[in-house]
Order: sequence, then C-alpha cells, then structure tokens
Amino acid sequence: MAAIQAKPTRMELSNLKKRRQVAVRGHKMMKDKRDELVRRFIVYARRNKELRDEVEQKLSAAMRSFVLARASMSSAEIEEALMYPARAASVYAQTTSVLSIPVPKLAMETQEGYSYPYGYATTSAELDAAVQQLAESLPLLLELAEVEKACSRLADEIEKTRRRVNALEYVMIPQFNETIRSIQMKLEENDRQNTTRLMKTKEMLQADR
Repeated sequence: MAAIQAKPTRMELSNLKKRRQVAVRGHKMMKDKRDELVRRFIVYARRNKELRDEVEQKLSAAMRSFVLARASMSSAEIEEALMYPARAASVYAQTTSVLSIPVPKLAMETQEGYSYPYGYATTSAELDAAVQQLAESLPLLLELAEVEKACSRLADEIEKTRRRVNALEYVMIPQFNETIRSIQMKLEENDRQNTTRLMKTKEMLQADR
C-alpha cells in the first residue's frame, strides 16, 4: 500500500492522525448508512414481490374474463362497450425522501362510485368481471411502479455507499496508517540520532576537562 506523501515532522504527524480519525468516523457512518439502506431495500423488495404477484393474478384473471367475454360477444360489441372510460382518473406524481434519497410517490384521484360505461343488453357478465378486475389493478400498478423505482434508486445508492466504504476501509485508512507509521519510525530514528550525538558531545566535553 503506497503511503501518502508527507513531510516527516511532528506537526504533519498530528495532522495525519486527525485526518485518520475523521476517516475512521466517516467509515463507521458510511457502514451504518449502507446497512440501513440494505434493510430498507429488503423491505421494498418484499413489498415489490407481493405487489407483483397480486397484480399478475388480477391481470391474469382479467385476461381470462376477456377471453370468455370474447367467446360470447363479437369484436365490434366489445370495442363499442369499451369505447368510453368507466370513470375519470387523475394520477399525481410527487417525491418523498428515504434516507435523503428522493423516491417517487404516486397518487390517484377518481370519481366516487363506480358504473360500467356500457349497457347490459349486449354485454356479458365476463366483460363486467374483466373491467372490474382491471379497475382494481390500477392502484396496485401505481404502487408497484413507485416501489420498483424506489428499489432501483436504493440499489444505486447502496452500490455508491459500498464503494465509498471500501475506498475508506481498503485504501484511505491503510494509507494513513502506513504514512503515520513511516513518519513515527523516521522521528524515532531522528531522536536516536540526536541522543547519540548528545552522548558523544558529552563524552568529548568530559574528555577535554
């Protein structure tokens, strides 16, 4: 591990020790942040799986109902029945924060009550079931979209934090340790040399007396 370029002085040694202390504190904070991000990610990932399974079940049921409706109705009748929406819906996108990470928050507003946009004379009960199942799937699809985006952003932040933790743990802190050790050895060597010179000087002065 290459040491940091620094002058072998006591002032520089003191500065390096302070910087190492900051790096160690930063490393602990980053590790704590990474662990909390992973915990939050697991919560979102589990919710994502639950939503995906529920949405797939509802959409599969809706598709089966459409197939049954198609068997008893013509394409023109189905197209005419579904030409107009059952009710108006508005989707609003906002952002919320998860550990200072912006994630989307989707909200939907719909009219009160529910009514089919077609008459019952030329339609089948299977078409009613399909429309109802799709309407129930929409809020789940919105939540699934925001949860999946949150998972994606948390995963990106986990990777960034992991790289920072590794850089501190395996690069910066070892470099500080190596440089501090090198300076300490150099200072100790200088102290020994100074002590040796003082002893020799003392011996010479005593010999001259």
